[in-house]
Amino acid sequence: MEINLGKLPFDLDFHPSSPLVAAALISGDLYLYRYGADSQPERLLQVSAHEESCRAVRFVDSGRAVLTASPDCSILATDVETGRAIARLEEAHENSINRLVNLTETTIASGDDEGCIKVWDTRHRSCCNSFDAHEDFVSDMTFVSGTKQLLATSGDGSLSVCSLRKNKVQARSEFSEDELLSLVIMKGGKKVVCGSQNGPLLLYSWGHFEDCSDRLLGHPMSVDTLLKLDEDTLISGSEDGVIRLVGILPNRIIQPLAEHSEYPIEGLAFSYDRKFLGSISHDQMLKLWDVEELLNNNQTEPNIKQVEADSEDSDDMDMDLIPCQPAKGSTRMDGNSRYSTANFFADL
Repeated sequence: MEINLGKLPFDLDFHPSSPLVAAALISGDLYLYRYGADSQPERLLQVSAHEESCRAVRFVDSGRAVLTASPDCSILATDVETGRAIARLEEAHENSINRLVNLTETTIASGDDEGCIKVWDTRHRSCCNSFDAHEDFVSDMTFVSGTKQLLATSGDGSLSVCSLRKNKVQARSEFSEDELLSLVIMKGGKKVVCGSQNGPLLLYSWGHFEDCSDRLLGHPMSVDTLLKLDEDTLISGSEDGVIRLVGILPNRIIQPLAEHSEYPIEGLAFSYDRKFLGSISHDQMLKLWDVEELLNNNQTEPNIKQVEADSEDSDDMDMDLIPCQPAKGSTRMDGNSRYSTANFFADL
C-alpha cells in the first residue's frame, strides 16, 4: 500500500493497538490514517500541529493521544478521536526538538538539536530528568526498561548511555569520524548497533562503550534509520532509498527488501501486530509493506553477501546478558538538573 503525503515526512508511528498510522510532515502538519489489508488507507485527521516543521510523532496514553515535536521548541498533545489539541508545552526545550521516544506508559523522552535530552512524566506533568551528553543534534534514542537506561546517538559521532535512576550520563563513546544517525539493541542486550553517515554499521559491546568492537560494511550511503526484527536481524533504511535485511554476528547484509526509488529513507516502524512495515522517504510517500510477504519473497540464499568485520569479535561475548526491551514506537543532556513544568499535558 502506498500513501502519497504530498509533503516531505520526517517521522511516523503506529498506534499501539489499532490499525492507525501517523506521519509528521515538514509543513508542520500531522496526518493520521486508518489502514487495512483489503482496503486503501483512509486519512482520518489533518492537523496543523506546528508553525514550523513537525519532526517527531509518537502515540501515548494507550493511543488516546499523539505527541508531536518541532523546531519551534514545543510539544503538542492531540486527541486521536477528535483531532483537537489537548495541551501544548511551549518552550519544552531551548533549541529545536528533533526526536521523541516512548519510555513507559507515562514517560517520554525528547531530544533537541544541541544535544539535550529531557524525560517527561505525563502523570505529574513535569520534566523529571535532563541530560547534557552531546555536542550536536540527538539523532535517535532507545530505552532499556530493565535497567532504566536511555541510549542516544548524535551528530557529534558519539553514543551515550544515560541512567534515569542516577540522573546522570553513565557512559559516552569516543567521537566517531561519522555522524551516528540511528541505533538498535541486539543479541539479547549484548550489542548496540549504530548507523553512520558514511554507511558502516558500528557495533558496540554492552558495558564497553568507549569504542566500537565491529564495523559492518556494505551500505553505500548513510544509514538513517534502523529497526530491530529479532535478536539476530535488523532492517536498515539508507540514503540510497533501499530497505535492507541485515544479520548481526555473523555480520552480513542478507538481502535488499524494498526501495523508494533512490530517495532517502527517513523512517521505519512496525504496526502494532507486526503485520506491516511502514517506511517514509523523501519521495513524499508512506509505504506499508506486508512483512510476511516481504520476507518470504526475499529468502534467496545466493544473494546473501557476507561482510567481514574490522575486529576479531565473534558470537562469543564475555559480558552478562542484560535484558532489554526497547520501547515500541523506531535530533542534546544536564547531568544533575531537575525541572518542573506546570500543566504539562493536563488532560492526558
